[in-house]
Amino acid sequence: MASVFSPLAKSILDAFSEGVIVFDAEGNVTYTNAPARDAIGDTLDLSLTSHELMPKLAELGGRLRPLRVGSMELGEAMFLPPASGATTLAAQEKDAIVKTLDDHGWRLAETAKALGISRTTLWRRLKAYGLHRDGRSKWARAS
Repeated sequence: MASVFSPLAKSILDAFSEGVIVFDAEGNVTYTNAPARDAIGDTLDLSLTSHELMPKLAELGGRLRPLRVGSMELGEAMFLPPASGATTLAAQEKDAIVKTLDDHGWRLAETAKALGISRTTLWRRLKAYGLHRDGRSKWARAS
């Protein structure tokens, strides 16, 4: 599937937490972001035309929007609801920090380096999110 999008447009579409599938004016898929590929998995063949895919995508909760520049029709975009997980930027940041901490055995210097932040910034984020070495919130009750 050849993409007609600029790197900036791809970066913007890739940042969406929702799945995005873009169809050209002829109904062919020209772009899918990672959340869309995750939502679809191996269940749908993206080489199908929009007429074949759209009913199946609608069953997944997809919303269709036209793509226009002025009065010129460029195609359509299907937006799929995000998979369960973090939806706010803060929640995504917290999840990324915890995952990276786990990957590095909760060694703060290594984790900070992997995240591209200072140890002080990492420490402040841990404090702000109330995280401890066991991965639980400071205020979480022990079960």
